[in-house]
Amino acid sequence: MDIVQPGLLYTLAMFALVIGILVFIHEMGHYLAGRMFGVKAESFSIGFGKELFGWTDRQGTRWKLSALPLGGYVKFVGDMNVSSQPSPEMAAIPAAERRHIFAFKPLWQRAIIVAAGPITNFVFAIGVFAAFIAIYGHMFTPPVVSSVEPNSAAAEAGIQKGDRVIELGGRDIDRFEDLIQVVTIHAGMPLDATIERGGQRLEMTVVPKIDLMRDRFGNEFERGLLGVRGARPVIAERSGFDILYYAVDDTILLTRSIIDTLIQVITGRRSVKELGGPLKIAQFSGQQATMGLPNFVHFMALISINLGFINLLPVPMLDGGHLFLYAIEGIRRRPLHPKVQEWAFMSGFALLISLMLFLTFNDLASFGVFEHLAGLLG
Repeated sequence: MDIVQPGLLYTLAMFALVIGILVFIHEMGHYLAGRMFGVKAESFSIGFGKELFGWTDRQGTRWKLSALPLGGYVKFVGDMNVSSQPSPEMAAIPAAERRHIFAFKPLWQRAIIVAAGPITNFVFAIGVFAAFIAIYGHMFTPPVVSSVEPNSAAAEAGIQKGDRVIELGGRDIDRFEDLIQVVTIHAGMPLDATIERGGQRLEMTVVPKIDLMRDRFGNEFERGLLGVRGARPVIAERSGFDILYYAVDDTILLTRSIIDTLIQVITGRRSVKELGGPLKIAQFSGQQATMGLPNFVHFMALISINLGFINLLPVPMLDGGHLFLYAIEGIRRRPLHPKVQEWAFMSGFALLISLMLFLTFNDLASFGVFEHLAGLLG
């Protein structure tokens, strides 16, 4: 049975919905943290550029939807430059009014306000995972090998039926799902393993084989394959604190997978062609939406984790860049010179634009656009 790809308008609508919701969640984290410390917000925008529509609340904040739906921002009172430093004109502001201005807040309060955005993205993902566990239960499989395929990576390493995997690639393995996650992102890479067999612990090295996969929509990707099967999975009912524990645990595991993948790309162990950009996210948004609301919401949680993690990277223009400069300010007991900060943020902006263009180029290449153009020109 052929799978019908979602139409362009539907895909764009679902992409806008995903980005809009996640940006709103992210910026709401900044907004609420700012309000908690008494900082006034001039505007809260979903999207950039020209305002399409909006309203002003009783606190004087302008809530608006803007034309370019690829991000958003909260503009606090007195935020006159990219480094959020007080301008010379602000020096004349009376002390009584400074308590509402972000730039005059203590360093620790500014750091919390900035960090609140990505933290809220992680909290959203944890909430989604917790809801899924509460509604559907938590799939759990003991990390015990029920069978080993001949000539597989596991067979070559000496893993046997009945072995219990204790540790793999430096990670504790509590569930068979943990094992799958580690193996999947380490295709062709040696992994140190600790196996329990007959009450004894054995150390060995396994190298997951590279398996080229294709999903139902025709997207290709590589994954590691160990060649073992686990016991029959069970749906464990979780309640109370256990729901939150496993939701947080799943979020941490996914974040560590992102970090591992990024390190592998930087060190050249994985191709940069595997990185996806906005077009890929748009494509997957439409595809996941066609598979039902649970799939779509779960996909949003995954993107939310990625958004939170990326924003914590120490790159100027991102929240992590602000936090990095705050750390320097804390060590020096004074901020860097405004010109230095402006140059840092301009460099960060250029880096982000370059990365966005590169990822978009990657996306177009994965769609076969350039091959198609070459064929037309040939």
